[in-house]
Amino acid sequence: MKFLWINLIFTAIWAAISGSLSVPNLLLGFAMGALSLWLIRRELQPVAYPVRPLKILLLTALFFRELAVAATKVALMVVQPKMRLKPGIFSYPLTVKSDFEIALLANLITLTPGTLSVDVSEDRKILYVHALDCADPGGLRRDIANGFERRIREAFE
Repeated sequence: MKFLWINLIFTAIWAAISGSLSVPNLLLGFAMGALSLWLIRRELQPVAYPVRPLKILLLTALFFRELAVAATKVALMVVQPKMRLKPGIFSYPLTVKSDFEIALLANLITLTPGTLSVDVSEDRKILYVHALDCADPGGLRRDIANGFERRIREAFE
């Protein structure tokens, strides 16, 4: 049953990426998802995370809000005749521990316009982030800690 739900999610992602909700396209997406799951079936282990749908929904809502705010800020920066940017890389101390949580945080940061996750330290305690405007790295750290990282911890710990 778990594989069916995962495959349906894969099918929805396939439809969103391809931009077509036609029956043949959905069947192709379902078949590709089934093939993908079949290929990695031995690697899949039971998920040890409790399912907290409301917390996951809040994390998703936060992501879309941050996406809109960041996209607006980047658009306003780009249209200014004289851009006063201070791009840079800053280190972010991680409080999330699992590979899944670190990967989720890194991807949420990367998907937000103006920021990009660059690397994770060997000991998995530091995430290096590139910001289009790194004038206040402390503020950026606080935003990540009080936003994405807090919601990830609430949803998956």
